[in-house]
Amino acid sequence: MADFHNKVVYQIYPKSFKDANGDGFGDLAGVIEKLDYLAELGVDYLWLTPFFLSPQNDNGYDVADYRRIDPSFGTMAEVEKLIDEAGKRGLGLMFDMVFNHTSTEHEWFQRALAGEEKYQEYYIFREGEPDQPPTNWASKFGGPAWAYAPEVGKWYLHLFDKTQADLNWENPEVRRELQEVLKFWKEKGIKGFRFDVVNLISKPAEFADDMEGDGRRFYTDGRHVHEFLQEMVRESGIEGMVTVGEMSSTTLENCIRYSCPQDKELSMVFNFHHLKVDYKDGDKWQLMPPDIKSLKELFARWQEGMQAGQGWNATFWCNHDQPRAVSRFGDEGTWRKKSAKMLGACIHLMRGTPYIYQGEEIGMTNAGYASIDQYRDVESLNYYEILCREGKSSAEALAILAARSRDNGRTPMQWSAEAYAGFSSHEPWLLPPDNYKKINVEAARQDKDSIFAFYQQLIRLRHEREIIAEGKISFLEKKNEDVIAYERTLGAERLVVLCNFRGREVSLKEKSLQDYQAEGLHRVLGNYEDVGQALRPYEVVVLANS
Repeated sequence: MADFHNKVVYQIYPKSFKDANGDGFGDLAGVIEKLDYLAELGVDYLWLTPFFLSPQNDNGYDVADYRRIDPSFGTMAEVEKLIDEAGKRGLGLMFDMVFNHTSTEHEWFQRALAGEEKYQEYYIFREGEPDQPPTNWASKFGGPAWAYAPEVGKWYLHLFDKTQADLNWENPEVRRELQEVLKFWKEKGIKGFRFDVVNLISKPAEFADDMEGDGRRFYTDGRHVHEFLQEMVRESGIEGMVTVGEMSSTTLENCIRYSCPQDKELSMVFNFHHLKVDYKDGDKWQLMPPDIKSLKELFARWQEGMQAGQGWNATFWCNHDQPRAVSRFGDEGTWRKKSAKMLGACIHLMRGTPYIYQGEEIGMTNAGYASIDQYRDVESLNYYEILCREGKSSAEALAILAARSRDNGRTPMQWSAEAYAGFSSHEPWLLPPDNYKKINVEAARQDKDSIFAFYQQLIRLRHEREIIAEGKISFLEKKNEDVIAYERTLGAERLVVLCNFRGREVSLKEKSLQDYQAEGLHRVLGNYEDVGQALRPYEVVVLANS
């Protein structure tokens, strides 16, 4: 068994996790303060999103120095204490490496603007007139993917914000610089790394207009990406560490290569196809109810496909870039607890390493903001303007942001019913939802039937039952548009997971619950106290023969 197959990762967005110094922003001291809570939950690794020196135009994903700590988060001494204290509790730390681009405030980019040719080769600069970008590619944050730098009379590529300049991975000096960053943190005692949009690092030999789309087909899973990753892992000495790559608009075939052991690239991969099933016509900014049938088909294709190719999935619903799963696929109201538990079981019992995003284990919901002034996310603010320019009313644009904004996942962790959800003694940088007085860690820990207690059970099951970590997976109920169901097998062992995605009772189509019980399977986990005749609203039933 690979040592990450039976592990669970918890994602921390430090800016919103816990504010220890009362300035309204989460910090490293706040993470240290809550390590006992994370150990109590039972997770194995903590992935922290970037806290490196940054102007914070994209909440730390615009890094100005990979070896320095942004003062708003703390000091290097606190990082070292965090590594040590986490280790004492059996928790490994995974740091987030943003290697596709740097901040335009990074010393490398500033030296490029000052005219140093060496550092201009660190980025993707192109000649051109000030009013004519090199290509028609679009930024993933809206607008063109090129920005003009008058200091040098050239355009530079930025697939994200204009303050995030894409690095030139074709330059071996750039690759060596980044390998040294990994060595630096490995020596500090880091146990793993998450690589941001890492499948975008290899750009084309020639840059041309995209007459069919926004340019992504030219740089996604690019021509040298696999050799670059193999070199990075080999030269930085991180082969034995837990690594996960965030893959943007990727393919199953590439993800098998990224994560199959023999290619020695990454331990596992994130893909986002399953989180687009509520995008009307494939457009993130057009709303529709989630298509559960498509969701099931995507899970089946990726789970069974990765299994066949010996790849490994990172399974997840939520992260700092996604709305809250319970608001999106479940029910914020009557069935919040039931649906949050069902969603947790659905991915935790699949083949892959599950990720919990802070607050998911207590069923935190979307923000519910009523004013654009409450938003902070650069993508959300950009798209509010775009939607209004396209003819949407302010109310219509706000309704779309309420469902889609990345700020939904970035609201402060809800620790208690105290002011500002116990996150801070000061008004936080982003306000928590009004429901924090009922939905918080303190209340969850006092409730034996809480979502938190259910997540503890899910984690224990993965640790204890090899079938969850190593068993084969096959999908059931393929024609049922209300249910996602699958079976895990390991030798003679069987585990069946049945998830109702509706707020009403639904029947199984292939076999009844009673049929499974007649085959010798018994209930090992569920979000109702017993096994009924059919699946009740948002019910999950887990059955096993041992």
